[in-house]
Amino acid sequence: MSKQGILLVNLGTPDSPSNANVRKYLDEFLMDERVIDINPVSRALLVKGIIVPFRGPKSAKLYREIWSDTTGSPLMHYSLLQRELLQQRLGNEYQVELAMRYQSPSIESALNKLKDAQVRSIKVIPMFPHYASASTGSVLEKVMELVRKWQTIPNISFINSFHDNELMIEAFAENGRKHKPETYDHVLFSFHGLPQRQLVKSDHSQKHCLKVENCCSTLTENNKFCYSAQCHDTARLIAKKLGLTEDKYSVCFQSRLGKDPWVQPYTSVVIEQLAEKGVKRLLVFCPAFVADCLETVYEVTVEYGDEFKKLGGEHVQLVESLNDHPLWIDALEELSKGEVI
Repeated sequence: MSKQGILLVNLGTPDSPSNANVRKYLDEFLMDERVIDINPVSRALLVKGIIVPFRGPKSAKLYREIWSDTTGSPLMHYSLLQRELLQQRLGNEYQVELAMRYQSPSIESALNKLKDAQVRSIKVIPMFPHYASASTGSVLEKVMELVRKWQTIPNISFINSFHDNELMIEAFAENGRKHKPETYDHVLFSFHGLPQRQLVKSDHSQKHCLKVENCCSTLTENNKFCYSAQCHDTARLIAKKLGLTEDKYSVCFQSRLGKDPWVQPYTSVVIEQLAEKGVKRLLVFCPAFVADCLETVYEVTVEYGDEFKKLGGEHVQLVESLNDHPLWIDALEELSKGEVI
């Protein structure tokens, strides 16, 4: 009997930390109309004329800071390890392939491997716990764009989000417990940011997002597809596992790009406010990422760490991402085998 295909898709990483490869990665990433959702001409001028030429060398320098001579990019290293561990867990009845939305291995190459293996079905698992058009939506669109050209299309299913997956939540909590949260003054749940306009677009009613007070604080039928609301839900579930009261943790958003308003509060602003209150030690979770990457290893540990110390703080401790945590592999197995509801 033919196998069942599993396609894991993460965001992507440059092929190397060279200026040329980082520019190539940024160009593909930022030219995605779901990532920078503005007029195509304006997007091209912005990305190719300003961001890539000026930000490319700066980003390459940062990638060189986290790049390993033996394992390369941490995102790629852990993504490959996750694929391997999941394949071992699922056994010969499944074929697991890894792809990156941008750069290599491409979604097209991974899908072709599954097609050549004549799998009887394909389940696509974007490696983003929280749904956003710019991440999960982009992956699903690309898969459908490629598969629609096939003469024979197998059964295909998609995972939309898994922000409340119990195994994933416990894996994050276990990683947090290693650092003894009770010894820190405050805990941050810092998620990757998005432009506010993208949240508004996801509100099909156009009556809830940014129009209802604390519109994201509780997950409801009205905001079930809202990235920010799903992030708040993940933070609440992890905090509950750790026994954190509401005054002991904050939800914030990092990696803002450009001048348009993004999801708030911004991590940098929250860090400044906490420092003003006399907070000295911060423990930081980044639950939007299932593998350590530039945004966790460098942005939190180095950039926010240095910023916090300049403001009078003493220490910022990153909680490592899910990486190869056994419970995370359990979660991937559950997502692979479970029915899409």
